[in-house]
Amino acid sequence: MSTRADTELSGSPSPGSFRASPWRQPRAVWATAFAAVVAFMGIGLVDPILPSIAQGLAASPSQVSLLFTSYFLVTAVAMLVTGFVSSRIGGKATLLVGLAIVVVFAALSGSSQSVGELIGFRAGWGLGNALFVATALAVIVGASSGGASAAIVLYEAALGVGIASGPLLGALLGGWHWRMPFFGTAALMAAGFVSILVLLTAPPRPATRTRLSDPLRALAHGGLATTSVTALFYNFAFFTVLAFTPFVLGMSPYGIGAVFFAWGVLVAVSSVVVAPRVQRRIGTVATLHLALGLLLVLQVAIALGGRVEVVVFVVLTGVPIGLNNTVFTEAAMEVSQAPRPVASAGYNFVRWMGGALAPFVATELGEKVHPSLPYLVGALCCLAGMLVLVARRGHLRRLDAVR
Repeated sequence: MSTRADTELSGSPSPGSFRASPWRQPRAVWATAFAAVVAFMGIGLVDPILPSIAQGLAASPSQVSLLFTSYFLVTAVAMLVTGFVSSRIGGKATLLVGLAIVVVFAALSGSSQSVGELIGFRAGWGLGNALFVATALAVIVGASSGGASAAIVLYEAALGVGIASGPLLGALLGGWHWRMPFFGTAALMAAGFVSILVLLTAPPRPATRTRLSDPLRALAHGGLATTSVTALFYNFAFFTVLAFTPFVLGMSPYGIGAVFFAWGVLVAVSSVVVAPRVQRRIGTVATLHLALGLLLVLQVAIALGGRVEVVVFVVLTGVPIGLNNTVFTEAAMEVSQAPRPVASAGYNFVRWMGGALAPFVATELGEKVHPSLPYLVGALCCLAGMLVLVARRGHLRRLDAVR
């Protein structure tokens, strides 16, 4: 896959002439990837313990869903300032600041005495997560061997492993007490902080400093705006599955953790193994249509299914979610001429708004109307995303060359 970003960011030969292994990397890359795994654990960590948190803090499901909303809302807004910060203090310092913030607020989350406190501490966690996640990809690209394509595969592998292991860790520690997953994450993030501090050499700062307005200016590009809005609809459907399903499964933390571990394994395999092959065969835009269409069908199946069918179809949503995670990320990076960190910041600002809205909206609809309604709304969001891709296909011609 030959891309502009490969030569722009890594200075290495285009990977169109050879395909480097993403697994042969310096220790600094693996240290950053390990911290990225732990950072992505935070997305699904609370899933198995949502009912336990609601019971332990005498909160309703919709109140507990705000743990996702506060986290992703702050993450989305903070994306707009990550480039401004990292271009001034450097990538390594930004990673360390982000990790330190997560350590503090994850530990504070575990000590919360009310659902309001926990929601607030999760918001602080989201700030640290934004600083880390937005910078980690650029740092991995800069320190990796094999160019940007190999680095993206490694980054998506970290995302997949983190998403898969987050629910498992949450279940194992949450079966002891709902507070323990937060303390466990704080400890793992502290280990990630030390590994990056010791193993990562500070990369050179960018020659040009990023302005606060640059990510929003980048969204004026038709292709990036189209990709971002489509990803917003997709993320609404994605986090409807992730945030609302624990309340309809009626299982213990171990049961919920097992379901979402299996789901996460499919996300990881689909992201790293399936997505690149499908993308090379049918193209980027067609892959997005395929993944959104499959997720639409599975959401409708969840809405109409019984308890066993819900478990099966929820696990299967890991396939289209993995496809979308990888292909949307690369599409956002390739569709415009904006520098990768700037395009990433603008794209993530828009798409994480879907992750912020979905948990609360889905839980409100499920509580007050019917448990199947959130999944039907999620299916409509997938349809809306596909319609945006069709209506704005003229802005996506550049992606036809990404194979």
